[in-house]
Order: sequence, then structure tokens, then C-alpha cells
Amino acid sequence: MVKTTEQSLDEHSYAEEKNPNTMQDSPQEYSKKNVKESTQKEMNQTKEQTINEANSNEAIQQNLDEQANNDVEQTTAPNVAEDEPNEALVEEVAEEELDIVAQLQHDLANTKDALLRKAAELENVRKRVQKERIGLFEDARIQALQDIIPIAEDMNRTLEASASTEIDENFLQGVQMVASKFEQLFERYGVEQINQAQVPFDVDVHDAMLRQPTDDPAIPSNTVLQVLESGYKLGNRVIKHAKVIVSE
Repeated sequence: MVKTTEQSLDEHSYAEEKNPNTMQDSPQEYSKKNVKESTQKEMNQTKEQTINEANSNEAIQQNLDEQANNDVEQTTAPNVAEDEPNEALVEEVAEEELDIVAQLQHDLANTKDALLRKAAELENVRKRVQKERIGLFEDARIQALQDIIPIAEDMNRTLEASASTEIDENFLQGVQMVASKFEQLFERYGVEQINQAQVPFDVDVHDAMLRQPTDDPAIPSNTVLQVLESGYKLGNRVIKHAKVIVSE
């Protein structure tokens, strides 16, 4: 509607300019002409203002659209660009974690191996100390028995000599009682006598005092013919070797 009115006013103005008799119109017509001209000027100003505002709004909208598009591009493009570094970063972190896990497993295996070795060493030390302690006890016991055995043997010799000698009965009973105590002591500690004859000679338990021929051909060589002095042993350890006579 604005455009149609403007066109009609323009055409009317153009017609007035073409008509040379326009200035000769009556005052009433001239007043109308002035009103039309002022109205035309206002409408032209309104048109220009409207066009300017429309252009301004369009420019503002265009700027807003461009800014929105730029924001979208800046938002999407970095995300796309960031996805690839993120994937690379994830792979790098995963590799680092795998390396850390492998290193921890290696350290754990080394620690377990070291602990097992230490435990084995401690067990060996414990067994060695226990064995040494048992050996010390046995050595001390054997040393004590070695000191006691000669006394016991003297008591036995006294009893043997008393068979052919007149000795006071009370004294003899006292000697027999002491000799019996020694025998009980040997039995309690597991001491065994080595006094067997007619057995093969063994350098580990026998001490050959004499070698002599035998009248019996059935007796082989290196046979114990007679035990001169009994020996003693505690378990597998010999406390005193037996003194014997061996056949040739």
C-alpha cells in the first residue's frame, strides 16, 4: 500500500510539473498542493527511515547469523580436531599404564623371589643352628660319659677281683650298688657296650691291640678273637673303641 500511494503521488506531481497552468490555480488549489507536497516529503522520509531500519536490521541479522555460524564452526571444528588428539592421548595413556603394570609385575616377581630366597636362607640357618645345638648337647654328654666310663670300669674290675679275694661283704655290696647305678645311667642315656667277640674287625669301633693266629681253620682272618676292654657308643657315635685281639 505504501508503494502504490507513493507511485500515485509521484505521478500526480509529475503531471503538475508538465502542466504549465498549475501555478495559475486558485489559492484553495495551491493550499492543497502544499499539503500534498508536505505529505509527500513526510512519506519519503518515512520510506527512507523504514528502508534504513530494514537495512540496519538485515545487517544486524546477517552479523548475528555470521557470528552464530562462526561459533558453530569454532565449536565443531575444535571438537573434531580434538577427537584425534584425544584418541592418541588415550592410546598413549593406555601404553603407559601397560608399561607400569608390567613393571609392577616384574618388581612383584623379583620381590617374591627375594623373599623366598630369604625364607630358604632363614630355614637353612634355623636347621643349622638346631643341628649345631644338638651336636653341642651330644658333645657335652659324650664328654661327661667319657669321664664317667673309666670310673664304671674300675668298679667292674673291683667286682671281678673280689671273686678271688676275701672282701668284707658290706663293702662288696656297696661296690655292687655303685656299679649298678652306672649301668642304670648308661641305659638311661642309651649308651651301648661294644664287647662282642667272633665278629668281623671294624676300625670304626675296634682298636686292635694284638694279632695272633688261630687254631680253628673255620675262623676267618680279621676276626675279633677276644675283647680285652669293652668299648662304648652313643647312637652312631663311638665314645670309646673296644680293645681287642684280632685273628691273622
